Amino acid sequence: LSAAMLDQARRQAEVEGIQNIEFVQADAQVQIFDVAAFDVAISRFGSMFFSDKPAAFANIGRALRPGGRLLLVVWQPMSQNEQFATMFRTLAAGRDLPTPPPGAPSPFGLADPDLARTWLAEAGFIDIDHKAVRGRFFFGADADEGAAFAHRTSIAQSLLANLDEGTRSNALDALREAMRAHATPEGVLFDCAAWFITARRP
Repeated sequence: LSAAMLDQARRQAEVEGIQNIEFVQADAQVQIFDVAAFDVAISRFGSMFFSDKPAAFANIGRALRPGGRLLLVVWQPMSQNEQFATMFRTLAAGRDLPTPPPGAPSPFGLADPDLARTWLAEAGFIDIDHKAVRGRFFFGADADEGAAFAHRTSIAQSLLANLDEGTRSNALDALREAMRAHATPEGVLFDCAAWFITARRP
């Protein structure tokens, strides 16, 4: 996934004539960055999946200059994100599935503001702030496109993995019905909520 996205980014940069840019595929948790080399570090829906968040933030922090800024865009809890709640409800197919524990690598790995603040402070960051942002999650132009997109996600593949053929088919039908219920003239839309987490190096 990352390699394909980076290839697309390189093509786009070439089209736009941007030359002072470098694309690197690496694990930010352990990558050896130059110390105090960067002004800003940004993660858009990625940092929730760090397996060792304090170590990852400490590693990123070392790469920031004094006064350097960090911005993380992460999901709020599932209860605030209709798109995830709908997928879990329809694809659970009657099973009582546990949600990932707080802090575990998952879409909700940084949903708890207190945990996130603690980890960032332990990594040496200051001026840690959470801004709540609400919006609409776009699944596709219509119900069929939305269901096809949802089916391809890692969440759906995980939920469907151990179902027999009949149960799997019924679960996907339920997912399609949920997409139809959320179809609008602007596409299939679900209410969603994220945190914009900002912090700074001393």
